[in-house]
Amino acid sequence: MRVHKLTFAAMAVAAGLTLTACQNGEDGAAAQGPAPAASTPSTPSSGGGSSAGSANQGSGKGSAGTSSNGKGTAAGTGSGDSAKGGKCRTDDLEITASESTVGGDAEGTVAVQLKNRGSGDCTLSEYAGVDVKTSAGSLSAKRTGEHPGPAVLKKGTSVYFGVNYPLNTSGGSGVRITGLVVTPPDETKSVSLAWPGAATLPVTDGSGSPIKVGPIGSAGQGG
Repeated sequence: MRVHKLTFAAMAVAAGLTLTACQNGEDGAAAQGPAPAASTPSTPSSGGGSSAGSANQGSGKGSAGTSSNGKGTAAGTGSGDSAKGGKCRTDDLEITASESTVGGDAEGTVAVQLKNRGSGDCTLSEYAGVDVKTSAGSLSAKRTGEHPGPAVLKKGTSVYFGVNYPLNTSGGSGVRITGLVVTPPDETKSVSLAWPGAATLPVTDGSGSPIKVGPIGSAGQGG
């Protein structure tokens, strides 16, 4: 019986120690508080659900002034065609006229020369304005109707167009020609020249101007 009592007493002491240890462990855990959760990096979803900050920190592709390879492109940069062929201005042209009628022709011809004395190449559209001054008033030349397109006049070079007029073969005094006025294509400033052709025009019935003008390039030097 004594042996059993000692055994029971030893078991009681062990149980008490175990209970005390468990209580002490619980108290320590409570004092320390819950362990902090482990931090993990946030990853934006593939569906474009990134934060506003991530969106604002993008690579900048597609922004104005940026090419697809990321290199900046200058706005407003052109091919330079206008610099090579701007409109020919009256002040940049040397304009002269010469008689170019060939013997046997039914009409007289005056060749008008336009020489580019400007700082660079320029462009002339198809027709210049031409008025022939006479003792009976001014006659505006009619276009012949060809459409060769604009012509580029290089710096220091010349181009010609023809002015055709009826020859006075009637034997009468006709209408005296007193001058020639040329207005370059698409310009408003004119140049007055001496008339180099025949002195008179035949008298007409007044049904329209008998003077015709060809497009730029329709006459050559000397006819």
